[in-house]
Amino acid sequence: MNQPAGQLGTRPGSLAGKVALVTGGAHRIGARVARQLHAEGANLALHYHCSEADADALKHELEHEREGSVQLIRADLCDIARLGALIAEVEAYHGRLDILVNNASSFYPTPLDEATEAQWEDLLGSNLKAPFFLAQAAAPLLRASRGVVINLVDIHAQRPLQGHSIYSIAKAGNAMMVKTLARELGPEVRVNGISPGAILWPEQGLSDALKDEILSRTALGRAGSAEDIARTLLFLVRDADYITGQIIAVDGGRTLQQ
Repeated sequence: MNQPAGQLGTRPGSLAGKVALVTGGAHRIGARVARQLHAEGANLALHYHCSEADADALKHELEHEREGSVQLIRADLCDIARLGALIAEVEAYHGRLDILVNNASSFYPTPLDEATEAQWEDLLGSNLKAPFFLAQAAAPLLRASRGVVINLVDIHAQRPLQGHSIYSIAKAGNAMMVKTLARELGPEVRVNGISPGAILWPEQGLSDALKDEILSRTALGRAGSAEDIARTLLFLVRDADYITGQIIAVDGGRTLQQ
């Protein structure tokens, strides 16, 4: 087991000595969540698939603060047979697992007339199948540590996004997974979810007109930030000992609108 040097001293409410596995943790929301948990004293198993340069840069950044505190794991999460070995790598490096953040996700349009079976397999694989079987593989370690699972869901699990039917279906299943895993893994493990609204615009881009239209139907009239997600996740991990099976919408009031 690799014991990180210079670990923060334990203080009430800190995550010192805890270990967090963050999937899709190299950039965007995943990277901000990783920074937040690391700042609170957690050591990281940082999963990535294709974003090797971003993962290396984030590891270097965080280990400048605490040497040996970040493990990088490259994996295609849709390769379900690989997930048991992934968890074994975390255990071999850190000796434990306290927090599983199911953040990795595929997102792209699938208009009904053009949707393919390959898109179905990819979108359900990354958003539903992989998080479920990763939680299954991690369950023994999480039970032993009385740990926490956090799923990144989506407000479109409740209200389908036009032209993104397969993604919306997958996220609806992910939302139910939060509730079912909370029943299956309780009382030792808490399971909760976060549903982002207009936080980071999709990488493939949206027109300014569409962005303005989305924000016009958001009660706060503005986009949020990855930090809003990271702070909510920290609350659920660190401060919400009697909350499980719940999904918090961090959406600026978007779901209040029709």
